Amino acid sequence: MKRVLVIEDDKDIVELVRYNLEKDGYQVTSSGDGSTGLAQIRKAAPDLLVLDLMLPKLSGLEICKEVRKEVTLNRIPILILTAKGEEADRVVGLELGADDYVTKPFSPRELVARVKALLRRAEPGTPSEKPVEIGALRIDPAAYRVTRTGKPVPMSTLEFRLLYFLAARPNRVFTRDQLLDAVWGTERFVTPAQRGCVRSPPARKNRAGPAAPRVHEDDSRRWIPFRNPCELDCSGSSGLRMAPCFW
Repeated sequence: MKRVLVIEDDKDIVELVRYNLEKDGYQVTSSGDGSTGLAQIRKAAPDLLVLDLMLPKLSGLEICKEVRKEVTLNRIPILILTAKGEEADRVVGLELGADDYVTKPFSPRELVARVKALLRRAEPGTPSEKPVEIGALRIDPAAYRVTRTGKPVPMSTLEFRLLYFLAARPNRVFTRDQLLDAVWGTERFVTPAQRGCVRSPPARKNRAGPAAPRVHEDDSRRWIPFRNPCELDCSGSSGLRMAPCFW
């Protein structure tokens, strides 16, 4: 049985989330403040974390940062559930390592569907997926682990899937829909956006400072810098500098 930890200070919302997730077969625990919630995560890591942003004692963003910094915890899928629905808030939450972002008021059925999709994406890679090495960067799909010069690189499950998909297919250009189908899956929850495409990093040779991948966009297409793990490059330059903004 998959374990879900809900860190939320509104008891009514906790009970609503608990009822719907338990009805679907999940084991649900909860915490009403940030510091206690982080302690619970470190004591017994859940399979998925549902996290409010505006929490007493420790904010949800701080919890997100702490979880992503710790090697033993950084694979936990994080779903932010919050009343802060501005675009800037969503961007900050996702850049800090959240895998999904749901605003209040919310549909319990949609929340359960998102939880299922995140847990499905968090499953270990199949045996056919082989590790990819790009210079000093090693991406292991079986362990969902990225290392650079032997040191672990913290990142969310979604960031890992996007990084592995592009790194395993060098010198190719992908449309937005192709990335959504391959990385986000068929049960994706993204708002419509204009089309664009991103090119995979070129196959590495024994040289320093390769050119960054080309990013194709039209004048109205918005792109944002992806979080640090996807900016990594074996030589120190940004081999995967930009990622499309899908929200």
